[in-house]
Amino acid sequence: MPDASPHPDRLFPSDPVQRRLARELYGHVYDLPLICPHGHVDPALLAHNKPFGNPAELLVVPDHYVLRMLYSRGVALEDLGVPSRDGWPVEDDPRAIWRRLAEHWHLFRGTPSRLWLEQALHEVFDVTTRLSADTADEVYDQLEDCLAQEAFLPRALFDRFNIECLATTESPLDSLEHHRAIRDSDWAGNVVTTFRPDDVVDMERDGWASAVARLGEVTGCDTATYGGYLEALQTRRTFFARNGATATDHGHPTAATLDLDQPEAARLFEAGLRGRADATTAERFRAHMLTEFARMSCEDGLVMQLHPGSLRDHNARVFARFGRDMGADIPMPTDYVRALRPLLNRFGNDPHFTLVVFTLDESAYSRELAPLAGHYPAMLLGPPWWFHDSPEGMRRFRELATETAGFYNTVGFNDDTRAFPSIAARHDVARRVDCAFLARLVAEHRLALDEATETAVDLAYRLPKRTYRIADDTGA
Repeated sequence: MPDASPHPDRLFPSDPVQRRLARELYGHVYDLPLICPHGHVDPALLAHNKPFGNPAELLVVPDHYVLRMLYSRGVALEDLGVPSRDGWPVEDDPRAIWRRLAEHWHLFRGTPSRLWLEQALHEVFDVTTRLSADTADEVYDQLEDCLAQEAFLPRALFDRFNIECLATTESPLDSLEHHRAIRDSDWAGNVVTTFRPDDVVDMERDGWASAVARLGEVTGCDTATYGGYLEALQTRRTFFARNGATATDHGHPTAATLDLDQPEAARLFEAGLRGRADATTAERFRAHMLTEFARMSCEDGLVMQLHPGSLRDHNARVFARFGRDMGADIPMPTDYVRALRPLLNRFGNDPHFTLVVFTLDESAYSRELAPLAGHYPAMLLGPPWWFHDSPEGMRRFRELATETAGFYNTVGFNDDTRAFPSIAARHDVARRVDCAFLARLVAEHRLALDEATETAVDLAYRLPKRTYRIADDTGA
Protein backbone atom coordinates (compact mmCIF):
# COMPACT_ATOMS: atom_id res chain seq x y z
CA MET A 1 0.00 0.00 0.00
CA PRO A 2 1.27 3.56 -0.73
CA ASP A 3 2.77 5.24 2.33
CA ALA A 4 0.84 8.38 3.34
CA SER A 5 3.37 9.59 5.92
CA PRO A 6 3.90 13.34 5.41
CA HIS A 7 7.29 14.27 3.95
CA PRO A 8 9.55 16.05 6.48
CA ASP A 9 10.28 18.81 3.93
CA ARG A 10 6.66 19.42 2.95
CA LEU A 11 5.91 23.06 2.11
CA PHE A 12 9.61 24.00 2.15
CA PRO A 13 11.14 25.58 -1.00
CA SER A 14 12.50 23.32 -3.72
CA ASP A 15 15.61 25.52 -3.99
CA PRO A 16 18.24 23.69 -1.91
CA VAL A 17 19.65 26.82 -0.24
CA GLN A 18 16.24 28.10 0.80
CA ARG A 19 15.17 24.61 1.87
CA ARG A 20 18.16 24.31 4.18
CA LEU A 21 17.38 27.71 5.70
CA ALA A 22 13.70 26.84 6.09
CA ARG A 23 14.63 23.64 7.92
CA GLU A 24 16.88 25.59 10.27
CA LEU A 25 14.21 28.18 11.01
CA TYR A 26 11.55 25.50 11.47
CA GLY A 27 13.78 23.84 14.04
CA HIS A 28 13.23 26.87 16.30
CA VAL A 29 9.40 26.84 16.09
CA TYR A 30 8.06 23.36 15.41
CA ASP A 31 7.65 22.42 19.08
CA LEU A 32 6.58 25.79 20.49
CA PRO A 33 3.27 25.71 22.41
CA LEU A 34 0.13 26.36 20.36
CA ILE A 35 -1.70 29.63 20.94
CA CYS A 36 -5.28 29.28 19.70
CA PRO A 37 -6.93 32.64 20.47
CA HIS A 38 -9.99 32.20 18.27
CA GLY A 39 -11.87 29.09 17.22
CA HIS A 40 -15.09 27.14 17.35
CA VAL A 41 -14.29 24.00 19.32
CA ASP A 42 -17.26 23.04 21.50
CA PRO A 43 -16.19 23.66 25.13
CA ALA A 44 -18.45 20.78 26.21
CA LEU A 45 -15.90 18.49 24.57
CA LEU A 46 -13.28 19.50 27.13
CA ALA A 47 -15.69 20.00 30.00
CA HIS A 48 -17.02 16.43 29.85
CA ASN A 49 -13.85 14.79 28.43
CA LYS A 50 -15.82 11.91 26.99
CA PRO A 51 -14.44 9.78 24.14
CA PHE A 52 -14.88 11.19 20.67
CA GLY A 53 -17.50 9.55 18.53
CA ASN A 54 -16.74 7.30 15.61
CA PRO A 55 -14.34 8.37 12.83
CA ALA A 56 -17.12 9.69 10.59
CA GLU A 57 -18.67 11.73 13.39
CA LEU A 58 -15.26 13.17 14.24
CA LEU A 59 -13.71 13.84 10.83
CA VAL A 60 -16.48 13.97 8.20
CA VAL A 61 -19.92 15.07 9.37
CA PRO A 62 -18.93 18.35 11.12
CA ASP A 63 -16.27 19.46 8.61
CA HIS A 64 -17.77 21.96 6.15
CA TYR A 65 -14.57 21.88 4.03
CA VAL A 66 -15.10 18.15 3.49
CA LEU A 67 -18.85 18.49 2.99
CA ARG A 68 -18.65 21.25 0.38
CA MET A 69 -16.13 19.38 -1.78
CA LEU A 70 -18.08 16.12 -1.71
CA TYR A 71 -21.39 17.91 -2.31
CA SER A 72 -19.86 19.77 -5.28
CA ARG A 73 -19.23 16.41 -6.97
CA GLY A 74 -22.69 15.00 -6.40
CA VAL A 75 -22.47 13.32 -2.98
CA ALA A 76 -25.71 14.07 -1.13
CA LEU A 77 -25.38 15.53 2.36
CA GLU A 78 -27.96 12.96 3.47
CA ASP A 79 -25.49 10.25 2.46
CA LEU A 80 -22.82 11.89 4.63
CA GLY A 81 -24.93 11.69 7.77
CA VAL A 82 -25.65 15.41 8.05
CA PRO A 83 -28.75 15.84 10.23
CA SER A 84 -31.69 17.40 8.41
CA ARG A 85 -33.89 20.13 9.87
CA ASP A 86 -37.08 18.47 8.67
CA GLY A 87 -36.38 15.00 10.02
CA TRP A 88 -35.68 13.55 6.56
CA PRO A 89 -33.79 10.24 6.99
CA VAL A 90 -30.02 10.40 6.56
CA GLU A 91 -27.22 7.84 6.56
CA ASP A 92 -26.63 6.57 10.11
CA ASP A 93 -23.91 3.98 9.41
CA PRO A 94 -20.58 5.72 10.20
CA ARG A 95 -18.57 3.15 8.28
CA ALA A 96 -20.63 3.80 5.16
CA ILE A 97 -20.03 7.55 5.56
CA TRP A 98 -16.30 6.96 5.94
CA ARG A 99 -16.26 4.78 2.84
CA ARG A 100 -17.86 7.58 0.83
CA LEU A 101 -15.07 9.93 1.88
CA ALA A 102 -12.46 7.31 0.96
CA GLU A 103 -14.05 6.62 -2.42
CA HIS A 104 -13.83 10.33 -3.25
CA TRP A 105 -10.44 11.00 -1.67
CA HIS A 106 -9.00 11.99 -5.06
CA LEU A 107 -11.20 15.10 -5.01
CA PHE A 108 -9.03 16.55 -2.25
CA ARG A 109 -5.73 16.37 -4.14
CA GLY A 110 -3.83 19.64 -3.72
CA THR A 111 -6.28 21.03 -1.12
CA PRO A 112 -5.48 22.12 2.44
CA SER A 113 -8.20 19.75 3.66
CA ARG A 114 -6.15 16.79 2.48
CA LEU A 115 -2.98 18.27 3.99
CA TRP A 116 -4.63 18.73 7.41
CA LEU A 117 -6.41 15.38 7.37
CA GLU A 118 -3.39 13.36 6.29
CA GLN A 119 -1.17 15.03 8.87
CA ALA A 120 -3.79 14.50 11.59
CA LEU A 121 -4.28 10.87 10.58
CA HIS A 122 -0.54 10.26 10.71
CA GLU A 123 0.55 12.32 13.70
CA VAL A 124 -2.51 11.83 15.91
CA PHE A 125 -3.56 8.30 14.97
CA ASP A 126 -0.32 6.90 13.49
CA VAL A 127 -2.01 6.08 10.18
CA THR A 128 0.56 5.51 7.44
CA THR A 129 -1.73 3.95 4.82
CA ARG A 130 -3.07 6.25 2.11
CA LEU A 131 -6.85 6.52 2.23
CA SER A 132 -8.72 4.99 -0.72
CA ALA A 133 -11.75 2.84 -1.40
CA ASP A 134 -9.55 -0.24 -0.88
CA THR A 135 -8.12 0.94 2.46
CA ALA A 136 -11.22 2.61 3.92
CA ASP A 137 -12.07 -0.17 6.36
CA GLU A 138 -8.46 -0.67 7.44
CA VAL A 139 -8.04 3.02 8.28
CA TYR A 140 -11.48 3.16 9.92
CA ASP A 141 -10.64 0.22 12.18
CA GLN A 142 -7.36 1.81 13.23
CA LEU A 143 -9.09 5.08 14.07
CA GLU A 144 -11.85 3.32 15.95
CA ASP A 145 -9.30 1.41 18.04
CA CYS A 146 -7.49 4.64 18.91
CA LEU A 147 -10.67 6.49 19.88
CA ALA A 148 -11.44 3.84 22.50
CA GLN A 149 -8.21 4.59 24.38
CA GLU A 150 -7.72 7.12 27.20
CA ALA A 151 -4.77 8.63 25.33
CA PHE A 152 -7.24 9.92 22.73
CA LEU A 153 -9.67 11.63 25.08
CA PRO A 154 -10.07 15.36 24.33
CA ARG A 155 -8.02 16.59 27.29
CA ALA A 156 -5.25 14.09 26.57
CA LEU A 157 -5.01 15.35 22.97
CA PHE A 158 -5.12 18.96 24.18
CA ASP A 159 -2.07 18.26 26.33
CA ARG A 160 -0.39 16.21 23.61
CA PHE A 161 -0.84 19.02 21.08
CA ASN A 162 0.92 21.32 23.57
CA ILE A 163 -1.94 23.84 23.48
CA GLU A 164 -1.11 26.66 25.86
CA CYS A 165 -4.42 28.48 25.39
CA LEU A 166 -7.58 27.67 23.44
CA ALA A 167 -10.38 30.20 22.92
CA THR A 168 -13.87 29.07 21.97
CA THR A 169 -16.67 31.34 20.71
CA GLU A 170 -20.03 31.84 22.43
CA SER A 171 -23.17 33.94 22.11
CA PRO A 172 -23.92 36.59 24.77
CA LEU A 173 -26.86 34.36 25.75
CA ASP A 174 -24.58 31.43 26.65
CA SER A 175 -24.36 30.57 30.35
CA LEU A 176 -20.66 29.56 29.96
CA GLU A 177 -21.40 26.55 32.16
CA HIS A 178 -18.90 24.40 30.27
CA HIS A 179 -16.14 26.94 30.86
CA ARG A 180 -16.94 26.99 34.56
CA ALA A 181 -16.87 23.18 34.62
CA ILE A 182 -13.42 23.19 33.03
CA ARG A 183 -12.14 25.75 35.55
CA ASP A 184 -13.62 23.82 38.48
CA SER A 185 -12.09 20.52 37.34
CA ASP A 186 -8.69 19.15 38.34
CA TRP A 187 -7.41 19.61 34.77
CA ALA A 188 -5.02 22.51 34.12
CA GLY A 189 -5.93 23.20 30.46
CA ASN A 190 -6.39 26.89 29.67
CA VAL A 191 -9.70 27.22 27.79
CA VAL A 192 -11.31 30.67 27.51
CA THR A 193 -14.38 32.04 25.81
CA THR A 194 -14.83 34.74 23.15
CA PHE A 195 -17.81 37.12 23.08
CA ARG A 196 -19.67 36.88 19.73
CA PRO A 197 -22.83 39.03 19.71
CA ASP A 198 -24.00 38.49 16.11
CA ASP A 199 -27.29 36.85 17.07
CA VAL A 200 -28.37 39.91 19.11
CA VAL A 201 -26.98 42.48 16.62
CA ASP A 202 -27.95 41.28 13.14
CA MET A 203 -31.62 42.14 12.52
CA GLU A 204 -31.64 39.92 9.43
CA ARG A 205 -31.10 36.79 11.52
CA ASP A 206 -34.13 34.66 12.27
CA GLY A 207 -35.26 35.27 15.83
CA TRP A 208 -33.30 38.49 16.36
CA ALA A 209 -36.04 40.22 18.37
CA SER A 210 -36.52 37.11 20.51
CA ALA A 211 -32.77 36.95 21.14
CA VAL A 212 -32.78 40.62 22.22
CA ALA A 213 -35.65 39.89 24.62
CA ARG A 214 -33.73 36.93 26.00
CA LEU A 215 -30.70 39.19 26.46
CA GLY A 216 -32.87 41.36 28.68
CA GLU A 217 -34.00 38.36 30.71
CA VAL A 218 -30.43 37.16 31.21
CA THR A 219 -29.14 40.57 32.33
CA GLY A 220 -32.17 42.14 34.00
CA CYS A 221 -31.84 45.12 31.64
CA ASP A 222 -34.71 46.66 29.67
CA THR A 223 -33.74 45.63 26.15
CA ALA A 224 -36.98 47.07 24.79
CA THR A 225 -35.04 50.36 24.81
CA TYR A 226 -31.79 51.13 23.01
CA GLY A 227 -30.14 52.37 26.19
CA GLY A 228 -31.10 49.20 28.05
CA TYR A 229 -29.86 47.12 25.12
CA LEU A 230 -26.41 48.74 25.27
CA GLU A 231 -26.35 48.26 29.05
CA ALA A 232 -27.19 44.58 28.62
CA LEU A 233 -24.38 44.07 26.08
CA GLN A 234 -21.86 45.73 28.37
CA THR A 235 -23.10 43.58 31.27
CA ARG A 236 -22.52 40.41 29.28
CA ARG A 237 -19.09 41.56 28.12
CA THR A 238 -18.14 42.02 31.76
CA PHE A 239 -19.48 38.54 32.53
CA PHE A 240 -17.47 37.04 29.68
CA ALA A 241 -14.30 38.85 30.76
CA ARG A 242 -14.73 37.52 34.29
CA ASN A 243 -14.93 34.05 32.75
CA GLY A 244 -11.64 34.43 30.91
CA ALA A 245 -12.55 36.17 27.65
CA THR A 246 -9.84 38.38 26.17
CA ALA A 247 -11.58 39.11 22.85
CA THR A 248 -14.81 39.70 21.00
CA ASP A 249 -15.64 38.54 17.48
CA HIS A 250 -18.00 40.00 14.89
CA GLY A 251 -18.99 38.09 11.75
CA HIS A 252 -20.69 40.77 9.65
CA PRO A 253 -21.56 40.59 5.95
CA THR A 254 -19.50 43.73 5.30
CA ALA A 255 -16.89 45.81 7.12
CA ALA A 256 -19.17 48.86 7.15
CA THR A 257 -19.00 51.07 10.25
CA LEU A 258 -21.01 54.16 11.19
CA ASP A 259 -20.85 56.59 14.08
CA LEU A 260 -24.48 57.61 14.56
CA ASP A 261 -25.93 59.83 17.24
CA GLN A 262 -28.04 58.21 19.96
CA PRO A 263 -31.48 59.21 18.59
CA GLU A 264 -30.71 57.80 15.12
CA ALA A 265 -29.34 54.54 16.56
CA ALA A 266 -32.39 54.22 18.80
CA ARG A 267 -34.69 54.76 15.82
CA LEU A 268 -33.01 51.91 13.90
CA PHE A 269 -33.19 49.65 16.97
CA GLU A 270 -36.89 50.32 17.52
CA ALA A 271 -37.63 49.69 13.82
CA GLY A 272 -36.02 46.28 14.19
CA LEU A 273 -38.00 45.36 17.30
CA ARG A 274 -41.25 46.34 15.55
CA GLY A 275 -40.44 44.20 12.53
CA ARG A 276 -40.02 47.21 10.25
CA ALA A 277 -36.32 46.89 9.45
CA ASP A 278 -35.38 46.49 5.80
CA ALA A 279 -31.92 45.44 4.57
CA THR A 280 -30.64 49.03 4.67
CA THR A 281 -31.80 49.51 8.26
CA ALA A 282 -30.18 46.23 9.30
CA GLU A 283 -26.87 47.16 7.64
CA ARG A 284 -26.82 50.63 9.19
CA PHE A 285 -27.50 49.18 12.62
CA ARG A 286 -24.76 46.54 12.26
CA ALA A 287 -22.35 49.23 11.08
CA HIS A 288 -23.14 51.50 14.03
CA MET A 289 -22.88 48.67 16.53
CA LEU A 290 -19.33 47.89 15.38
CA THR A 291 -18.39 51.41 16.44
CA GLU A 292 -20.26 50.95 19.72
CA PHE A 293 -18.37 47.71 20.36
CA ALA A 294 -15.09 49.51 19.62
CA ARG A 295 -16.03 52.08 22.28
CA MET A 296 -16.72 49.27 24.73
CA SER A 297 -13.37 47.64 23.89
CA CYS A 298 -11.56 50.88 24.73
CA GLU A 299 -13.21 50.72 28.13
CA ASP A 300 -12.95 47.01 29.02
CA GLY A 301 -9.81 46.03 27.07
CA LEU A 302 -11.31 43.17 25.06
CA VAL A 303 -9.58 42.74 21.69
CA MET A 304 -12.05 43.28 18.83
CA GLN A 305 -12.00 40.89 15.86
CA LEU A 306 -13.88 41.52 12.61
CA HIS A 307 -14.59 38.66 10.16
CA PRO A 308 -16.54 40.19 7.24
CA GLY A 309 -17.15 39.37 3.61
CA SER A 310 -19.05 36.08 3.42
CA LEU A 311 -22.41 35.69 1.73
CA ARG A 312 -23.63 32.98 4.03
CA ASP A 313 -26.00 30.17 3.07
CA HIS A 314 -25.79 30.96 -0.65
CA ASN A 315 -27.50 27.66 -1.47
CA ALA A 316 -31.10 28.19 -0.34
CA ARG A 317 -32.00 24.53 -0.78
CA VAL A 318 -29.15 23.32 1.43
CA PHE A 319 -29.94 25.95 4.07
CA ALA A 320 -33.63 25.03 4.11
CA ARG A 321 -32.89 21.35 4.67
CA PHE A 322 -29.69 21.40 6.74
CA GLY A 323 -29.24 24.90 8.19
CA ARG A 324 -26.05 26.92 8.61
CA ASP A 325 -22.39 25.95 8.18
CA MET A 326 -22.90 23.35 5.48
CA GLY A 327 -20.23 24.65 3.10
CA ALA A 328 -22.49 27.01 1.13
CA ASP A 329 -20.89 30.28 2.27
CA ILE A 330 -19.17 32.23 -0.54
CA PRO A 331 -16.59 35.07 -0.29
CA MET A 332 -17.55 38.54 -1.56
CA PRO A 333 -15.58 41.65 -2.59
CA THR A 334 -15.16 43.76 0.54
CA ASP A 335 -14.38 47.45 0.98
CA TYR A 336 -12.27 48.43 4.00
CA VAL A 337 -10.91 51.94 3.31
CA ARG A 338 -14.26 53.75 3.35
CA ALA A 339 -16.03 51.13 5.43
CA LEU A 340 -13.70 51.30 8.45
CA ARG A 341 -13.08 55.05 8.34
CA PRO A 342 -15.83 56.08 10.83
CA LEU A 343 -14.62 53.56 13.42
CA LEU A 344 -10.91 54.23 12.87
CA ASN A 345 -11.35 58.00 12.91
CA ARG A 346 -12.92 57.69 16.32
CA PHE A 347 -10.81 54.92 17.89
CA GLY A 348 -7.98 53.96 15.54
CA ASN A 349 -5.46 56.13 17.42
CA ASP A 350 -6.51 54.99 20.90
CA PRO A 351 -3.72 53.05 22.68
CA HIS A 352 -6.33 51.10 24.65
CA PHE A 353 -7.98 49.66 21.52
CA THR A 354 -6.96 46.68 19.36
CA LEU A 355 -8.88 45.82 16.18
CA VAL A 356 -7.91 42.62 14.34
CA VAL A 357 -9.31 42.56 10.79
CA PHE A 358 -9.66 39.44 8.65
CA THR A 359 -10.70 39.16 5.02
CA LEU A 360 -11.95 36.74 2.41
CA ASP A 361 -11.11 39.27 -0.31
CA GLU A 362 -7.40 38.82 -1.02
CA SER A 363 -7.42 41.74 -3.47
CA ALA A 364 -7.78 44.03 -0.44
CA TYR A 365 -4.49 43.01 1.21
CA SER A 366 -2.00 45.22 -0.63
CA ARG A 367 -4.50 47.87 -1.73
CA GLU A 368 -6.39 48.50 1.53
CA LEU A 369 -5.69 46.34 4.56
CA ALA A 370 -1.89 46.46 4.71
CA PRO A 371 -1.81 50.27 4.27
CA LEU A 372 -4.48 50.70 6.96
CA ALA A 373 -2.72 48.39 9.41
CA GLY A 374 0.59 50.00 8.48
CA HIS A 375 -0.77 53.36 9.68
CA TYR A 376 -3.39 53.04 12.44
CA PRO A 377 -1.85 52.00 15.78
CA ALA A 378 -5.01 50.17 16.82
CA MET A 379 -5.38 47.98 13.72
CA LEU A 380 -3.71 44.62 13.06
CA LEU A 381 -4.16 42.08 10.28
CA GLY A 382 -5.54 38.67 11.11
CA PRO A 383 -4.02 35.68 9.30
CA PRO A 384 -5.48 34.13 6.14
CA TRP A 385 -8.88 32.82 7.06
CA TRP A 386 -11.31 30.16 5.88
CA PHE A 387 -10.91 29.75 2.10
CA HIS A 388 -7.36 31.15 2.30
CA ASP A 389 -6.21 29.20 5.37
CA SER A 390 -3.96 27.24 3.02
CA PRO A 391 -0.30 27.12 1.98
CA GLU A 392 -0.85 29.27 -1.10
CA GLY A 393 -3.14 31.66 0.78
CA MET A 394 -0.53 32.09 3.51
CA ARG A 395 2.23 32.72 0.97
CA ARG A 396 0.12 35.28 -0.86
CA PHE A 397 -0.68 37.00 2.44
CA ARG A 398 2.98 37.42 3.36
CA GLU A 399 3.88 38.59 -0.14
CA LEU A 400 1.03 41.11 -0.36
CA ALA A 401 1.01 42.44 3.20
CA THR A 402 4.62 42.45 4.42
CA GLU A 403 5.97 45.27 2.24
CA THR A 404 3.45 47.75 3.67
CA ALA A 405 2.42 46.35 7.07
CA GLY A 406 5.56 44.40 7.94
CA PHE A 407 5.35 41.34 10.17
CA TYR A 408 4.55 43.21 13.37
CA ASN A 409 1.24 44.70 12.26
CA THR A 410 -0.04 41.13 11.95
CA VAL A 411 -1.13 38.82 14.75
CA GLY A 412 0.68 35.60 13.92
CA PHE A 413 -1.53 32.57 13.35
CA ASN A 414 -4.83 31.32 14.70
CA ASP A 415 -6.55 28.21 13.44
CA ASP A 416 -10.23 29.31 13.65
CA THR A 417 -11.40 25.69 13.55
CA ARG A 418 -14.14 23.41 14.82
CA ALA A 419 -12.12 20.33 13.87
CA PHE A 420 -10.22 19.62 17.08
CA PRO A 421 -7.93 16.82 15.72
CA SER A 422 -6.61 19.14 12.98
CA ILE A 423 -5.51 22.02 15.24
CA ALA A 424 -1.88 20.94 15.50
CA ALA A 425 -1.68 20.26 11.76
CA ARG A 426 -2.99 23.74 10.92
CA HIS A 427 -0.43 25.43 13.14
CA ASP A 428 2.32 23.29 11.64
CA VAL A 429 1.32 24.33 8.11
CA ALA A 430 1.47 28.01 9.08
CA ARG A 431 4.86 27.60 10.74
CA ARG A 432 6.30 25.84 7.72
CA VAL A 433 4.98 28.42 5.27
CA ASP A 434 6.28 31.33 7.35
CA CYS A 435 9.69 29.66 7.66
CA ALA A 436 9.78 29.17 3.90
CA PHE A 437 8.95 32.84 3.34
CA LEU A 438 11.60 33.98 5.80
CA ALA A 439 14.14 31.60 4.26
CA ARG A 440 13.71 33.34 0.92
CA LEU A 441 14.36 36.72 2.51
CA VAL A 442 17.54 35.37 4.09
CA ALA A 443 18.69 33.71 0.84
CA GLU A 444 18.14 36.99 -1.01
CA HIS A 445 20.16 38.84 1.66
CA ARG A 446 17.15 40.91 2.67
CA LEU A 447 17.13 39.66 6.26
CA ALA A 448 19.80 38.29 8.57
CA LEU A 449 19.36 34.73 9.79
CA ASP A 450 19.20 35.73 13.46
CA GLU A 451 16.45 38.25 12.67
CA ALA A 452 14.55 35.66 10.64
CA THR A 453 14.79 33.24 13.57
CA GLU A 454 13.39 35.81 15.98
CA THR A 455 10.61 36.68 13.53
CA ALA A 456 9.65 33.03 13.07
CA VAL A 457 9.24 32.61 16.84
CA ASP A 458 7.28 35.86 17.05
CA LEU A 459 4.85 34.81 14.32
CA ALA A 460 4.32 31.34 15.74
CA TYR A 461 4.09 32.22 19.41
CA ARG A 462 4.81 35.69 20.77
CA LEU A 463 2.57 37.81 18.51
CA PRO A 464 -0.70 35.94 19.16
CA LYS A 465 0.04 35.94 22.89
CA ARG A 466 0.76 39.65 22.89
CA THR A 467 -2.20 40.57 20.70
CA TYR A 468 -4.76 38.60 22.67
CA ARG A 469 -3.20 39.47 26.04
CA ILE A 470 -2.57 35.89 27.08
CA ALA A 471 -0.47 35.61 30.22
CA ASP A 472 3.07 34.38 29.64
CA ASP A 473 3.81 31.09 31.39
CA THR A 474 6.97 30.01 29.60
CA GLY A 475 9.06 33.14 29.16
CA ALA A 476 9.55 32.34 25.45
